[in-house]
Amino acid sequence: MWNLARSAASNARRLRRFSSAIPRPSIVHKRGADILHDPWFNKDTGFPLTERDRLGLRGLLPPRIISFEQQHDRFMESYRSLEKNTLGQPHTVVSLAKWRILNRLHDRNETLYYRVLIDNIKDFAPIVYTPTVGLVCQNYSGLFRRPRGMYFSAKDKGEMMSMIYNWPAHQVDMIVLTDGSRILGLGDLGVQGIGIPIGKLDMYVAAAGINPQRILPVMLDVGTNNQNLLDNPLYLGLRQPRLEGEEYLSIVDEFMESVFTRWPKAIVQFEDFQMKWAFQTLQRYRKKYRMFNDDIQGTAGVALAGLFGSVRAQGRPLTDFVKQKIVVVGAGSAGLGVLKMAKEAVARMEGNAEQAASHQFFLLDKNGLVTKDRKEIDPAAAPFAKNPGEYGLTEGSSLLEVVKKVKPHVLLGLSGVGGVFDEEVLKAMRESDSPRPAIFAMSNPTMNAECTAADAFKHAGENIVFASGSPFENVDLGNGKVGHVNQANNMYLFPGIGLGTLLSGAHFISEGMLQAAAECLASYMTDEEIEKGIFYPSIDHIRDITAEVGAAVVQAAVADELAEGHDDIGPKELRLMSKEEVVEYVTRNMWVKKLHQLPATDRSHKPAIIARNCLRSFLGAISHKIVNGNGVPKRKSTLRCSG
Repeated sequence: MWNLARSAASNARRLRRFSSAIPRPSIVHKRGADILHDPWFNKDTGFPLTERDRLGLRGLLPPRIISFEQQHDRFMESYRSLEKNTLGQPHTVVSLAKWRILNRLHDRNETLYYRVLIDNIKDFAPIVYTPTVGLVCQNYSGLFRRPRGMYFSAKDKGEMMSMIYNWPAHQVDMIVLTDGSRILGLGDLGVQGIGIPIGKLDMYVAAAGINPQRILPVMLDVGTNNQNLLDNPLYLGLRQPRLEGEEYLSIVDEFMESVFTRWPKAIVQFEDFQMKWAFQTLQRYRKKYRMFNDDIQGTAGVALAGLFGSVRAQGRPLTDFVKQKIVVVGAGSAGLGVLKMAKEAVARMEGNAEQAASHQFFLLDKNGLVTKDRKEIDPAAAPFAKNPGEYGLTEGSSLLEVVKKVKPHVLLGLSGVGGVFDEEVLKAMRESDSPRPAIFAMSNPTMNAECTAADAFKHAGENIVFASGSPFENVDLGNGKVGHVNQANNMYLFPGIGLGTLLSGAHFISEGMLQAAAECLASYMTDEEIEKGIFYPSIDHIRDITAEVGAAVVQAAVADELAEGHDDIGPKELRLMSKEEVVEYVTRNMWVKKLHQLPATDRSHKPAIIARNCLRSFLGAISHKIVNGNGVPKRKSTLRCSG
């Protein structure tokens, strides 16, 4: 009897668990042209005749019915035709043309847009994300056609708590927020920086399977100090200098309080804030809200994974990381974030963080080497300031001098200064103490990369390992040899950090969760791949990578006793899961968009019940009752999710 009861309870829990992933019908108060103008429900010419009759669409579309697969193929044919027709044109013209054709699809048919993006992620990631997104931001006021996301400005102070309820989604899981103050390496772009949150969230959908109805790009417009924008008649943002000090922080405080009042389980990713605000807001909110700063923590994690890979490429155990001499060029939020996480990794291995920082790391900014003689040194950079005279170096020593005297194992750039790794610097890396020197030119977009892949292999030698923030082609070294280019891009980590945090239910994101993400990425590559100089995976496998990283984040949240569970999965169940079960749990919760079918409804303007968000693993019949306006059952209907 008791066994039967326990079995029934177990089956009930299992059914509840699966039912959370099965899409529930939603009431949509739309009909006719309103459906065609809603990109979430619009299927273009894919509506069958029965749906055209039921929804008042007959006559509003051409008579031929084009299947989802045919629409997919037709779009790709148009895209390839665009590529052929723009051959020989300037790169910026071609990139913007590609972005426009994808953006038009996004505005019209989200189902098809995300299917195309997921299926062709290697081709389209550079268009919706870096490097093209930087070009889009520079021209956003002129490119603007349709609002996407939300805009909170300094003029909205005191109104944000009510404004947040203007967003139509009842639930939001992921928010990417920017104030536009430091967009990539392009500087202050003001309100035009909204392109960054939009592109990042597209990657969340494609890589992590975050439901696109539960994402929110946000621009926090506190003004701009870019005079060119202020003088531009097309500029869409506030025409005033940036707020500073407590006035600035009060705006961010109000926004964060408003967001987490409405959506207490949302995750906010801070993106492209200038350094002083990046560190201050991270310190201010990280233990209070579910948030992280991708420039500081995401970039650091990706770089750390690459640094671990460079140790493996030398044929040495990871414990030898403590012996690596690393020169970092760029003392902004990204560069300091890398050093901070690397220092923490060394501290775990050696148990002496202070000694590690003074012995191993070398930090340079626009004024040269940072030493303890530096006046008005930034507090975040102070732990990495060298003692004057160490290695025969002084305050402000040039990059070339540092490389020649230190002979570093790794030269890592996050300066935003294109070409700073010039021929002399690269040739000096030939004298590195490493048998396989590592060169990381991580600044974005492409024009801001510290060097090109071709120059690195040409001047520093064919035995180097190379990584960049923006994509470069592999380099033909002759005699059948290839210089492999690794894209050290945050897209390998931030989707998994966000997804893992969401599914663990962690009430804040710990250092342990971030370290677990970096170590997972570092261990993803095989020894054979590392030996070839490949230490980041192909973007073609981005969903598999994100599932592994997300699972590592979940397990770290459990280990740090931060996990509170998600939906019907509680902290106890998470603790009992094996690694394989956690990966399966993460994969199962990745959103996959399928075409929805619209069931029968009357010809009035009463709502149609639409089955949506169908997942492949749950294809099948869903029986429910369609009711009329008085709430009386009209007839029983069986819905099937297509795909």
